[in-house]
Amino acid sequence: MSGSNAPLYAKRSLRVINAESDDGSTEYKRQVHKLSTSRLHTLATQMSYRLDEGHGRCTYHIGVEDDGCHSVLDYSAVSESAWVLESIARSLNAVVLERKMIQNEIEMSDDGKLKLVDNINDVLVVEEPPVLSSGIDGFNCEDEKEEKSCGDDEEASKKKSVRKLSAADEAYTRCELTIQRVETHLLDPSPLSLSSLSRGSSFADGVNGAVEASTLSNLERLKLSSPASTSCCKEESKVAGETNDTQHTVNTVEETLSTRNIRVAVVGNVDAGKSTMIGTLTTSFLDDGRGSSRTSIMKHRHEIESGRTSTSSSHLLGFRHSGEPIAGRDKIRANKMKTEDEIARESYRIVTLMDLAGHEKYLKTTIHGVSSGFADYAIVLVNSRHPPTHMTQHHLNLCCSFGIPIIVVFTKIDGCPEHALATSKNELAKLLKSPEIGRRPFAIKTEQDIITSMGKLHTLAPTIDISCVTGEGLDLLRKMLFSLPKRRRHEKKVDRPFEFLVEDIFLNVPGVGSVVSGFVNAGELNVGANCNVYVGPTNDGTFLKTVAKSAHVARINTSHITAGQSACLAFSLNKELRKKLRRGMVVVQESPTATKEFDAEICVLKGEGTTIRRSYQAYVHILNVRQSAFARDIQIVNNNALGLPPSHNAKEDTEGIVLRPGSRAKVRFEFAQRPEYIRPGMRMLFRDGRVRGVGIVTGIPQ
Repeated sequence: MSGSNAPLYAKRSLRVINAESDDGSTEYKRQVHKLSTSRLHTLATQMSYRLDEGHGRCTYHIGVEDDGCHSVLDYSAVSESAWVLESIARSLNAVVLERKMIQNEIEMSDDGKLKLVDNINDVLVVEEPPVLSSGIDGFNCEDEKEEKSCGDDEEASKKKSVRKLSAADEAYTRCELTIQRVETHLLDPSPLSLSSLSRGSSFADGVNGAVEASTLSNLERLKLSSPASTSCCKEESKVAGETNDTQHTVNTVEETLSTRNIRVAVVGNVDAGKSTMIGTLTTSFLDDGRGSSRTSIMKHRHEIESGRTSTSSSHLLGFRHSGEPIAGRDKIRANKMKTEDEIARESYRIVTLMDLAGHEKYLKTTIHGVSSGFADYAIVLVNSRHPPTHMTQHHLNLCCSFGIPIIVVFTKIDGCPEHALATSKNELAKLLKSPEIGRRPFAIKTEQDIITSMGKLHTLAPTIDISCVTGEGLDLLRKMLFSLPKRRRHEKKVDRPFEFLVEDIFLNVPGVGSVVSGFVNAGELNVGANCNVYVGPTNDGTFLKTVAKSAHVARINTSHITAGQSACLAFSLNKELRKKLRRGMVVVQESPTATKEFDAEICVLKGEGTTIRRSYQAYVHILNVRQSAFARDIQIVNNNALGLPPSHNAKEDTEGIVLRPGSRAKVRFEFAQRPEYIRPGMRMLFRDGRVRGVGIVTGIPQ
């Protein structure tokens, strides 16, 4: 074989590593070239997937075919590919932890077979010229360190024959890149585009110079450690943002989505501008006055056409460590917005904004959203051009019934007459100061006002004036959201049995199967082939035993979910069992039981007159459960309306007991349709068109 054919022979004959797998954190690239916009997008998506598979770390092998064999590439082609992948990594908020430029030695053993031996050199270009003579299969038989030729010494011909490749040969150079995600506020990622990848100088200079220098600079500042050693982080301060910028660790998506995720319910009357405000906050683009911002978050066509939200939806607002919001156009796809997984990866802190319906006919949807949303706070929007409506009062009462702190936002202040704004504020102040709500309005005008209000949210109702058209007040609102302390400590429920509340179902996802979405209320779960769970209850009260194959959190594939996260789970269910899935179910690991009756201690809310007696039927909301139920037995605890003492609990009088606004009683409820998964300690709410009362589940009859 001639010397010119040796590289091609070796390429097809010599395997460097095992063949590439579609799964895992390792990717092979022969060469990265001919970059179009779509190709650039594909490479970025592929790298993001490999980073997800490796929990924030991946490895790239450049100069290697998918089957694990060497590619015939010169040094400059490998260097160019390495520089392009480095640029893509930075656009995904990642850095190169380690870069190895490898040149191989071709070794021949006694059996006459060729194999490649790695030779990692600090000097990337070996200046020794190759020795190509008539040896075995065209390769020289002599070692560099041997002075004897194979024809002069018979023993030398039996030794292993090695030929080191040089820059002139340029056939077996390859590169290994180890890439790690980091906190985005420590980097200065520039938008990734074709123009940013064009270089007048050599790509090798880029690898050896600017890229290496920036990577080392990031490493020195980050002092990165392995993912295992950074799993435990210090508890955040009571007020977000009060952190030490000199202490940085690798940012994990799981940590951000669980311990640094604030859930905020957004409620208000139908014309208050809830969807418009959320769209403006999450995209950083002002509204045009005709609802352009809300179209980016609305789900259905009829919502866009009517401008009215009919379903509940959640949207992520991310913040960097400095408090800068993460929103706007995507760096790679210039004509599209950032996706949830990109926001989650780039954020130090996340605010989940839950857009709830405002129209009265969708009140039950709003109640369910507040009941099952586990909101830390609630933003009540009021149209500054009109006084608060009866729906505003219902929303305030609803939030206070669940003990959720309130932030009031006056919208549409652009062009609003001063007297109209003053009237709206005066009317709202009366509602806030009423005995049912018991809050004092506190105007937010400066950053100092935000700091003052943080420790008094149980007695104050901060108010902010905004305009989504002019942008007035939006910066204050963002700073307010970033400063909100974490109220619900879901991490304290990690040690409890796993409990996942099903909010939505997708019966047949192509290539996946049955998928349910919801909220992890307690415990943690490691999904996989051996992860057995119970899903239910079905209409007959039984639970389906199945396997949780995979999980997604904010569209990010993960093998572990924990309390406080919104997630999706994929199950292995046949066609018949899929039909039994419904909203309101739970996913647990221990074999549970369903019940059709439960005991609760309730309080009838003050307001419009209503009477509750035995056989009273109401619609009950218990976390994600919503079903009609009957009041079977009533025992009065305190009834101011009737003036009866607590001891008046005689069983024979239960038929005549009547509960009125302000009454407290112990009631046994019976579901009208099917059994549900209920346990003591769950908060409940019941209504019959309007909210009538709240309570706590106290027990399950045996």
